[in-house]
Amino acid sequence: MKVAIMQPYFLPYIGYFQLIAASDVFVVYDRIKYTKKGWINRNRFLQNGSDAIFSLPLKKGSDHLDVVERELATDFDRTRLLAQFKGAYQRAPYFHQTFPLLEEIVRCPHANLFDYILHSIDSVSRHLNLRADIRISSTIPIAGDLKGRDKVLAICNALGADRYINAVGGMELYDKNDFASHGIALEFIKARPWTYAQFAGDFVPWLSIIDVLMFSSVEAVRQQVANGYELI
Repeated sequence: MKVAIMQPYFLPYIGYFQLIAASDVFVVYDRIKYTKKGWINRNRFLQNGSDAIFSLPLKKGSDHLDVVERELATDFDRTRLLAQFKGAYQRAPYFHQTFPLLEEIVRCPHANLFDYILHSIDSVSRHLNLRADIRISSTIPIAGDLKGRDKVLAICNALGADRYINAVGGMELYDKNDFASHGIALEFIKARPWTYAQFAGDFVPWLSIIDVLMFSSVEAVRQQVANGYELI
C-alpha cells in the first residue's frame, strides 16, 4: 500500500494532486500548527499577466493554534472571492468548465478552516477522478506526542503501508535506508514542468490548480496529474 501525507492547502498547485494520484491513501494533517506565512489558506493565480495572491480571511487566533482550531472570518465574502477569480479568468478557454467547480468549493458553508480546505481537496480530487482514500491524520490511531519522522512512520505502520511517497522537498529530511529498516520503501515525487497556453505574455509556472484548469481541458489535466511526475 502506498501512503502519502501532506498539510492541508487551499487550491494548491498541480503537484499536490499528483501526490494524491500516486498514493492509495492520502493523509491530511489536521493537528498541525497554522503558520501565517505558509500556503495553507492562500495561493497564487494569474492576474493581469503576472502572479497574484488569493487568500481565505481568518478570525484572529493564537499563533499556537492548529489548523483544525482556526476559523474563517465571519465577514468572509465568498461572492467577492469568486468575482476575483471571474475577473482574472473569464476569458480563459475553459472558464465555463471550471467556474462551477470553483463555485461549489468557495460557497462551501463550513466555517472551520480545516473542514473548508478538506472539502476543496475532496472536490478537486473528484473532478480529476483521483481514487486515493483521503484520510484525516487525527483519525489514525497513533501516539499523540509523535513528531516528524516518528509520526510519519507511525501513520505508515498503522495503515499497513509498504511504500511512503513524500514531496521532493523532503529529501533532506528523510533517509531511504532508515525507512527501509522499518520495512517501508521511501520514494520522492517530483513534478515535471508543464507549459500550457495562458493569456498573451510570458508563461507563469506553478500557479494554483485553478489556473491549470482554466487553460487546459479536464482530460489534459487528468493526464498530467496521472503521468506528469517521476518517483525518485
